[in-house]
Amino acid sequence: MSQEHTFASPGPAGLAALAVACFGFGAVFLGLVKPGGYPILAAWLVGGGIVQIVVAIMELKDKNLTGGNVFLFFCAFFMFAAALSLMSKFLLLVGAGAFIPKEAAAASAAAAITWFPKPDPYVEGWCWMAGAAFLTAVTPAYAKSTSLLFLLVILVDICLWLIVGMDTGWYADPATWKPMVGYMLIFCGWIGIYLAGATVCNTAYGKSIYYVPKPLVK
Repeated sequence: MSQEHTFASPGPAGLAALAVACFGFGAVFLGLVKPGGYPILAAWLVGGGIVQIVVAIMELKDKNLTGGNVFLFFCAFFMFAAALSLMSKFLLLVGAGAFIPKEAAAASAAAAITWFPKPDPYVEGWCWMAGAAFLTAVTPAYAKSTSLLFLLVILVDICLWLIVGMDTGWYADPATWKPMVGYMLIFCGWIGIYLAGATVCNTAYGKSIYYVPKPLVK
């Protein structure tokens, strides 16, 4: 049975918003974005979260159980919670004097105060464990979508489990795996952009303008 939409599908905008998060976090993991850039990244994530919550509501209204719930999860934790987390880390680093030059700290007793706790990602490892487990559990449902989207979800699964290991300290040495996670996230972002463009252009022309692989499972 074909899926009836009361509005046009907002899926492409949701994938583009996911790409924003993937590119931003990919740059962080590659060391291209320093803590001073966290507030700016947080602002972009809030924008992406607004897009994705709209996508989630519309997809759930149209009985798209898989896409609606996953986008709802993404908007809550990839976007809004991550934005708040980045801002919290930035403010804790500022309070701990991480951005105060040593000369200024030595010259001013007030500037040398470092009683603020430093950011500890350990708790995020536990939180991302739930997120990684959820996305992994629903991944088989994406085998009925295009295999390119299925690949994107699998790569995000791998990234999340590596983040769990790095943040908890249980496995995945950050020196080795942070760059790998960064590159995989950026690759995921490009897949999202390609699928967004394919959906819009193929629908607009009523034929295959962009090649989209078939599902693994019909």
